[in-house]
Amino acid sequence: MKPGLVYDLTTNDYLNFLCAIGYNDSVISLFSESSVPYKCPKSANLVHFNYPSFTIPSLSGTVTLTRTLKNVGSPSTYKAQVRAPSGISVSVELDKLTVDSIGQEKSFQLTIKSKKAGVAKNYMFGKLTWTDGVHYVRSPLWLRLQQQKHRGWSIR
Repeated sequence: MKPGLVYDLTTNDYLNFLCAIGYNDSVISLFSESSVPYKCPKSANLVHFNYPSFTIPSLSGTVTLTRTLKNVGSPSTYKAQVRAPSGISVSVELDKLTVDSIGQEKSFQLTIKSKKAGVAKNYMFGKLTWTDGVHYVRSPLWLRLQQQKHRGWSIR
């Protein structure tokens, strides 16, 4: 298998994951390789985990996600291809990535914006694909619109 690009995770990525799911600093420090106690970032959130998929469980307005890709193949230029769910705008900042050496990392931002009010009860799906014509690095996009709260009366 020669993937070309991978979403690589570091020890800090995993420690931030533990922060995001509710572990406290003292417990997380047990997993840290550092002699310095680990401090959870104030904005630890699974949405920002450098994972090869994008999941937004409650989209309201615009969300921008950052991911980092690592080259594990030969030098190449990759172009982003996006298939957005209906009613959703998806754009990639740095829609073309050029990697010159093995181990080189490149970051990009994916901006997801709802074009309509929250009406979808179920998840919607799309994908981001990075390709150089030989390699295809596919990342699924799963999202659900935040439900609008109804005011006043309701039918039961």
